[in-house]
Amino acid sequence: MSRPIRTRRQATLASLAAELGVSRTTVSNAYNRPDQLSPELRRRVLETARQLGYPGPDPVARSLRTRKAGAVGLLLTENLSYAFRDPVALGVLEGIALACEDSGTGLQLLPAGPGNEDVSTVHKAGVDGFIVYSVPDDDPHLSGVLQRPVPTVIIDQPLIDGVDRVGPDDAAAMTAMANHVVELGHRSIGILCMRLSQDRNDGPASMLRQHQAHYHTQRTRLDALATTFGNVGVEWSTVPVIERFDHTVADGATAAAELLDANPEVTALICTSDILALGALEEAHRRGLRVPADLTITGFDGIADAQRAGLTTVHQPVQDKGHAAGSLLLNPIRKTSTVPGSTQVITLDTELKIGTTSAQPRTTEQHWFGP
Repeated sequence: MSRPIRTRRQATLASLAAELGVSRTTVSNAYNRPDQLSPELRRRVLETARQLGYPGPDPVARSLRTRKAGAVGLLLTENLSYAFRDPVALGVLEGIALACEDSGTGLQLLPAGPGNEDVSTVHKAGVDGFIVYSVPDDDPHLSGVLQRPVPTVIIDQPLIDGVDRVGPDDAAAMTAMANHVVELGHRSIGILCMRLSQDRNDGPASMLRQHQAHYHTQRTRLDALATTFGNVGVEWSTVPVIERFDHTVADGATAAAELLDANPEVTALICTSDILALGALEEAHRRGLRVPADLTITGFDGIADAQRAGLTTVHQPVQDKGHAAGSLLLNPIRKTSTVPGSTQVITLDTELKIGTTSAQPRTTEQHWFGP
C-alpha cells in the first residue's frame, strides 16, 4: 500500500508568531503598522514569513475588522479600453492614480459601457468611496453609486445637489471660444458635438435633443454657443449641429464631411472636443481646404495632439482634475465631516489658446465649392 502524501500546512499568523517567539500583534504590525517595529525585527518577521510560505494577513478578514476596503471605485460608463485610449480620460485616470498613491489607497475600475443595465458591479464593489467620471444624469450605475452609504465625488457631469464635484466652468470656457469666433467675424458656423444621450445618434441633433441632453457638459457648451451667437443675430435653430456617439478622430472626420456636404457656406466649425476637431482638420485637408483661410476649426480640451496641430482650443488641466477629485474623496477631514450642506465644488481654471486654425472668414470672392 502506498503511503499517503503529506502536504505542508500553510503557515498562519499564529504559527509564524510561535516560530518567532513574538506576539501575533507584532507579526500583524510588520505588515500593517511597520513604524511600530524596529527595522531589524520587521526584516526578521518578513524573512521568516517568506521561508514558511506565509502570504500575509487576509485582506478580506482585515477589511471586515476595520470596515475599510482600502480602495476607491472609479465609475466609467464606457468600455474599459476607453480609459486608456482617450487622452482626456487617460489624463484624468493618471491624476486619480496619483492621489491614490499619495494616500496609499487602491483604485478599482468599474467600466460600464453604454446600454449596460447590469449594476451589480457597483453594488458588489468593495470600495470606501466612488469617483464618477462624466456620466449621463439618467445612468443606472450612477443611481447604484448614490445608493451606497459611502462618499462620492463626480468629475464633470452630472450636477447633483449634495454630491461633491470637480470640473471646469464649461459655460464660461465655451463662451470665451464663441466670443473669439464672433470677433473674427464668423456668422455661418457649424457645430460638431459628442454624444448627447445614451441612445445612439450619428447625425443632426435637433433642438429638442439638444435641450433634453442627458450629458450636461455637452448641453452646457451648446447653450453657451447658442447664447453668444444669438447675441449677434445668429438664430440658433439655423445652425447645423452634428452629433457623434463614438469619440474618435475618424468620427470627427465623418461628422465634418456630413456637415460640410449639407452646408458648404459654413466658414467655421466649432467642435466640443479636440478629438472631433482633429478629425475635422483631416477632412478639411482631404477636401483641399486651407485652414484657416477657407475654414476655421476650433476644439476643446487642450490635448497634446491638438497643441502639436496648432489647434485653437480651450485648455483644461485634465490631470489636475483627476488629482483634485481623488484628493477630495480621500481627504480624512472631509470623510468625517457631518456638517449639513457641506458639499464641495472645485472649479478648475481653463484657458483659451489661440492657435493657427482660426482666422477671419473667407470673402465671397474666396468662396470654395466642396467636392
